[in-house]
This record gives sequence, structure tokens and C-alpha cells, in this order.
Amino acid sequence: MSCEKRIAVVTGGSAGIGLSICEHLLKAGLRVLNLSRRSGPLSHPDLIHIKADLTDAAVLPDVVRQVAAHKPTTLVHNAGIAGAAMLEDVDPADLRRLTQIHLIVPIMLAQACLPAMREARFGRIVLISSRAIIGLAGHGNYSATKAALSGLTNTWALELGPSGITVNLIAPGPIKSDMFRAGVPEGSEREAGLIASLPVRRLGEPDDVARAVMYFADPANGYVTGQTLFVCGGASVGGLTTVVARKKS
Repeated sequence: MSCEKRIAVVTGGSAGIGLSICEHLLKAGLRVLNLSRRSGPLSHPDLIHIKADLTDAAVLPDVVRQVAAHKPTTLVHNAGIAGAAMLEDVDPADLRRLTQIHLIVPIMLAQACLPAMREARFGRIVLISSRAIIGLAGHGNYSATKAALSGLTNTWALELGPSGITVNLIAPGPIKSDMFRAGVPEGSEREAGLIASLPVRRLGEPDDVARAVMYFADPANGYVTGQTLFVCGGASVGGLTTVVARKKS
């Protein structure tokens, strides 16, 4: 990917998938704004950390102002939180919290980036969803809010295409990350069963997702918009052992 020095915004770029995305963007020559609660292990002269708990609605207006001041033309919304509960145990407060991070945050950040993107007649928006958009037992709130990103992707692609802005969605499957390990411990029986259910017979790495992000972020790929790419080891077509909140009799 060859490009001029551009500004990219990445949410949740301090660990796991987000960290890998930041590393790939920096390697490609972009300046990166990482929005996350902690700075993480990565140090680079073109990396700017903006400390923010994106689940806190009160901090968003200030974050938006800081982002807009940098005039970014690439936005990767990666930050997310899991919420596990069977239907009878779903808590509306949990749904509101997931809606905040999965939907409200990308809308506000996209609004912050739009002026610079329209001025440049160029923009790349990549939203990180989940394989769970096609269903994952015990994770209704998570699946629903991640699936809603598909509606944003398709609609924004229609609205923003004439301005040279592409919008695409990536739906990762089981990826080795802190969020994944919270439910599937390394070396566990659950992990072994999950791997056995995947057509490629391995878990995904953060780099697998980051490489997909780089495809959509590449200035050369301006004819690709409104698309959903599953980076899931075949879980979207070949099956997946579901991880539920708890078993019901």
C-alpha cells in the first residue's frame, strides 16, 4: 500500500486486533490516532494516543473535537465489548451500553472525519463487526448491535460514494484476543472443540483482520464499497461451536 502521509483514526488500538491494525497502518506510512482507555505497548513517532473510555457518553464530544482537529481521512472502528446472556436474562442497560460503543461511537467519529474526507474527495471507513451477526447463542445484544453496523455500512456507502469515500465492514470469527480469551481459555476443552469446528482448523490471529483492513483502506481500492468481508476461518459457512452464557435445562 503506497500513500501520502494520511491521518487514520483507530478505536481500541491498544491490544489485540486494534493494536495490529495500528501497526499495519503505521508501517504503511500513515499517522495514527489511537482512541482507547490505555496507551498500550506500541511506541512510534506517528502514533498519537487519545485516552478515552468510549463507553462513557460524556467524553464523546471532547473526543470528537480532538479527532476533527487532526483532519483524518481514514476511520477504523474496532473497539467493542461483549455481552453474554440468554434471552430471558437480557438486561436493557447492557443493550444500551453495547449500542453506545458499537453504534453511537462510530456515527459520531464518522461525523468528525467527514469534513476532511469531503475536502480531500477521499475517505476510507472500515467498521469491525463480528461473525456473530449471523447468530451466536447467548449473545443476543452483541449480535444485534454488531449486525446493525451492516446497515450503517450499506447506507453510508450509498451516501458517501459520490464524495470518494468508501465504507466497508469486516466480520471476524474467533480471533486470539483478550475478549476471546475471557470466554475461551487457552488450552481449554472449549478451545479444542471450537478449533475442530472451524474449516481451517485454527483460530484467527489479529494480523488476519488487520490485513483485511489494509485492503479496504488502500487508496487503490476505491471501487470496493458497501461490502462485508468475513475473516472467520470459514465459520460463517462451515459451522461454529457456539459459546453461550450458560446452559439452560
